[in-house]
Amino acid sequence: MITGSPRRAIVTGAGPRSIGRAVADALLADGWDVVVTRRDTLDLADRASVAAFAASYAEQADRLDLLVNSAGIHLDLGSRWKEPQLVDGHEIHWRTNYLGTVDLTTALLPLLLAAPSPTVVHLVSQLHDRGTTDQLLGRPVDYDSWASYGTSKLGLVHHAALLAETYGDRGLRALAVHPGSVSTNIANRGLETRPLLRRLRNLALPLERRTLMTPEESAAHLVRIATDPSSGSGYYRKSRPVDPAPAAGDLAAREALAATTEAWLAGGSGGR
Repeated sequence: MITGSPRRAIVTGAGPRSIGRAVADALLADGWDVVVTRRDTLDLADRASVAAFAASYAEQADRLDLLVNSAGIHLDLGSRWKEPQLVDGHEIHWRTNYLGTVDLTTALLPLLLAAPSPTVVHLVSQLHDRGTTDQLLGRPVDYDSWASYGTSKLGLVHHAALLAETYGDRGLRALAVHPGSVSTNIANRGLETRPLLRRLRNLALPLERRTLMTPEESAAHLVRIATDPSSGSGYYRKSRPVDPAPAAGDLAAREALAATTEAWLAGGSGGR
């Protein structure tokens, strides 16, 4: 088992031209010991994969100083789906982005709490404002993939707040960070079934890369607040604390979400 220095981090979703990869590179340059994941090493939609990864990491290290949950999906950018795509009985964005991330964070929590100043960062999106409390709590809604994506990110904003409320007195900081408008590869998978739109996006890439932030520019903001103990828990846009969408302040919804998520983690049918 690895003990002592240097500071240790896990960054998920570190594929090519991703914010996660840029965050990992910045941490490595600053002397951190960093483990990165991609979908082929950690599948957030597979509980066995999550458990195996967490167990493997626990065999190698005595603590975890920083967990950056950057992995996620945004599919059906063309809004063609009329019904939700299900994984384990859950809408695919919810199952991957929310439940998978919470599953991983919970599995790694003992190692985080063993660190002197642990930090959890959920990479979210301004689109959490498209999420709805009804969908968050599994009430009947007309399906829309963009709202489903937003709801998965709204859930993570709630979860970061819940982590801070529950473990803040043990030194844990929990941040939900909107990284800004960044040119990454995340849209490529969302356009897999739309070859024409994908070709048009490829044609527009030079303009996109001139007008949006690079992953490295976005990562600089994220690393700054993730490694600065004076930055408190909360919701951030780039490196500035701001108020999240009003739905993120619904404390009754947060409590209900926490209960259903706990039931899912325990193997029940909760978590929507």
